[in-house]
Amino acid sequence: MGWGLGGLKMHKLILKPGREKSLKRRHPWIFSGAVARVEGDPAVGDTVEVRSSAGEFLAVAAYSPHSQIRARVWDWRERAIDGDFFRERIAQALNMRSALLEGGSTDAVRLVHGESDGLPGIVADRYGDTVVVQFTSAGAERWREDIAEALQGLPGMGRVWERSDAEVRELEGLPLRSGLLHGTPLPERLAIREHGLEFVVDLEHGHKTGFYLDQRDNRLRLRALARGRDVLDCFCYSGGFTVNALAGGARSVTAVDSSSDALGLARTNAELNRLPAAQWLEADVFQALRSFRDQRRDFDLIVLDPPKFAPTAAHAGKAARAYKDINLLAFKLLRPGGVLMTFSCSGGVATDLFQKIVAGSALDAGVQAQIIERLGPGSDHPVALNFPEGDYLKGLLCRVAG
Repeated sequence: MGWGLGGLKMHKLILKPGREKSLKRRHPWIFSGAVARVEGDPAVGDTVEVRSSAGEFLAVAAYSPHSQIRARVWDWRERAIDGDFFRERIAQALNMRSALLEGGSTDAVRLVHGESDGLPGIVADRYGDTVVVQFTSAGAERWREDIAEALQGLPGMGRVWERSDAEVRELEGLPLRSGLLHGTPLPERLAIREHGLEFVVDLEHGHKTGFYLDQRDNRLRLRALARGRDVLDCFCYSGGFTVNALAGGARSVTAVDSSSDALGLARTNAELNRLPAAQWLEADVFQALRSFRDQRRDFDLIVLDPPKFAPTAAHAGKAARAYKDINLLAFKLLRPGGVLMTFSCSGGVATDLFQKIVAGSALDAGVQAQIIERLGPGSDHPVALNFPEGDYLKGLLCRVAG
């Protein structure tokens, strides 16, 4: 164990010969199989120097002894990791999103997007005067209080609410938890603005951090497509796509979700915006699509925004079958000239694989289809070029032949 910045002894992670190549390409993950030995006795989440087998300095990283990802890089320079580091990185992330915030189209944005903002295992979403933060790595957990204080110190923030209840924490040996970290209690009802619409969000129990902020631009795109069409919104959750379809002048909207709570919130959001009623259907989407097929129902525009079917590449095979099933059924339900807006948020399903699945679905459905647009998250969900794993949300806008 050597001496680090400030005269403190620094733990070291020494790599096996030849295993420094990915780090030199600035990939921030160090897997257990690349580690030759650990010098010192770092605790969970402690900062370690990462060095090659020849002793060359590579990075400073957060140590995670219980995870296959044994360390995650904080910085490529020899520097201290402390409260100032997190205040600096969070300020940088906020500055890169300033145009979106100042534009006035929304008051809900992703402030910190994990590795792509140089803050592995940290997600922070702003909902009005509330920041919802999620810590999913040992390093993020180690600096939990400093990160929360930095977020609370941002302009206009009333509170920081934690949603560290993602199952991925268990891979790091961390317990699940959520609740108030800083500031005043959550209001009984919290609504956000997005492109002229309002949405009540469930920050305590809702999906992810409460709302799918990554679909903001795609919801607006759907609104532009909806006029005069019969729309089917599958996995509608709290009604983001449904409300936009109604606001865009859809002739009818059928919204399907297996959760009665989600449908209740979706109905609330439609009423909040004084929109016409949708048809709300509590059902398993796979079964509902088969039922519509058997009833010979059809639609002009279908949205498929399912939950994550493949959290890792190891689940890709099973996920591919699920994506194939719903897309095949959707193509069969589309009228000639109809449009399918289909998504995968599974990090384990690559973009080219997803396109192949959708193409195979169209073929088996017996329809000719074109990709007319490729869809993804908004600018507040950047993907670092050195971290392609951050490119999790992929979407296709497909049109069937008329």
